Amino acid sequence: MPTQSSSSHEVAIIPFAPVPVSVRDDADQLDQAGQSILQLLDSVATVAEQNGRRTLNIAQKLLHHLYAAEDRIAELEAEAATYQQRAERAEQWLLRVHAEIENRLLR
Repeated sequence: MPTQSSSSHEVAIIPFAPVPVSVRDDADQLDQAGQSILQLLDSVATVAEQNGRRTLNIAQKLLHHLYAAEDRIAELEAEAATYQQRAERAEQWLLRVHAEIENRLLR
């Protein structure tokens, strides 16, 4: 700070103050916080990758079950068609037997 004397102006020199310990501590804390954030991001990425793999495995298993179910449905539909044809043939035989009974026994 400048000081004034009666005869001349003198300028006082203020030396740079050393960096306070609290500023260095703040920088260390900042570095630690940054490292912590990076570690957390690494953990999150690992968990996300594991979840992705697990999801893919589950999807593949479900797809396998779906294909097996579709195959079973096709088998059951074919079986149902066979039984439908047999039922229709049985109905035709019943109509023929009915007609023969009416023609031979009721006339």
